[in-house]
Amino acid sequence: RTLAGPNGTPTSMLVPVIDVQDDNFTELWPAIILALKTSSFIALDTELSGLGNRKALLAECIEDRYKAVCHAARTRSILSLGLACYKKQENKADDTYLVQVYNLTLLCMDEYTIEPQSVHFLVQHGFDFNKQYAHGIPYYKGNDKGGEVHRQSIRTLFLELLRAQKPLVLHNGLLDMVFLYQCFYAHLPERLGTFTADISQMFPAGVFDTKYLTEYELRFAASYLEYAFKKWWVRRGRASAGKDGTHLYLEFCSYSGNQCNYVDYRPCCEQPASAEAQSVCPRFSAYGWCPSGTACRMSHNTDLIIQQDEKKKRKRKRKAGRGASPHSKQPCDGDGDITPEGPGATEGPPGGNGAPVMQATPPTQKVEEGTHRAGFDAFMTGYIFAYTGTLGATSGPELGGSSVNKLYLSGKSVPLHIVKSSFCKSSKAHSLKMELVWGVGGQS
Repeated sequence: RTLAGPNGTPTSMLVPVIDVQDDNFTELWPAIILALKTSSFIALDTELSGLGNRKALLAECIEDRYKAVCHAARTRSILSLGLACYKKQENKADDTYLVQVYNLTLLCMDEYTIEPQSVHFLVQHGFDFNKQYAHGIPYYKGNDKGGEVHRQSIRTLFLELLRAQKPLVLHNGLLDMVFLYQCFYAHLPERLGTFTADISQMFPAGVFDTKYLTEYELRFAASYLEYAFKKWWVRRGRASAGKDGTHLYLEFCSYSGNQCNYVDYRPCCEQPASAEAQSVCPRFSAYGWCPSGTACRMSHNTDLIIQQDEKKKRKRKRKAGRGASPHSKQPCDGDGDITPEGPGATEGPPGGNGAPVMQATPPTQKVEEGTHRAGFDAFMTGYIFAYTGTLGATSGPELGGSSVNKLYLSGKSVPLHIVKSSFCKSSKAHSLKMELVWGVGGQS
């Protein structure tokens, strides 16, 4: 269901997010596996219990930075996992995707550190720790133990993700990849080269990082998740007004029976009120995170931030004339990139929609407040990738896409390339897992 603005064009929509917990995981398993197998690409997001030493995470030496992220993954945990499965509808006009979004609440059964600042941030944005400890899906980190991979578990789900062989889309993806490996796959290798060699085999269809894409290829003024997502809302408005030939359509499933009880409808994109009278927080505007949080007296409204950026852009064009060269922005200094929206969150509060939407939403369903969820963030990440694909800014690895297998590195002018070097072998733990995924004899 879309919500129309005063000029009749859609200003918002409701995104159905399936809430997956320990008590309904088995029931929803077939639907999740089908969504993975039939998707065109899969977007993923995580909520973390913390990240540890921020300075070490921004080390100049990438090998040292990798070691710091590994330490964080070994001592912290994934609290929730978001999956957004985008399936291209070949029989539809323009670019139409069927989207299924899942938010999995998890509970690590190993001892782990949880940082107070991460708790504070997540609670501010609606994360329910009572629900997590009461109903979270249990998992153990590191190498397989206790036959967990032979039953329906998060580790088995991760193996199904590998078997699906779909392009994987992340935002600021290095953190996610390291945590996913340690939490659901195996003990992390000690060397970065071994890690990238493993990842390149795990995801042969390619890994895409929308933060790298928006920062280095699209050259956005800011590249945190909510900002990048809502930028396409502006373009969506232009498309509706006939000023832009780009169209992206989304479809969602109509849920019935017991599944209706598991659906949270998340609203997208609220228009700023009294926009002219509000002052934007410069910290939040640049990084999508402010240390003052909700106590900040300035606006954290991303719609307003984008609105003001658009005004500045128009002013620059008027001053420089039509022949002005596009702005050249240096990569962000990274202080807000490792913890973009706050400690322990890979990217921040959700935002708006950038497309005309075809959607069937039962009017009796509840609409949840506090839209910051791993599932919704995964939806936003996938949407950015889908929309930039319509612009020709991205393409699959089979087409030699320039953004494939490049992960954003905060404060660096070049990305991390996910490749298997001739100087690095795959890890022993990974080789054993590949046998488990594909059977003895390797990939079929």
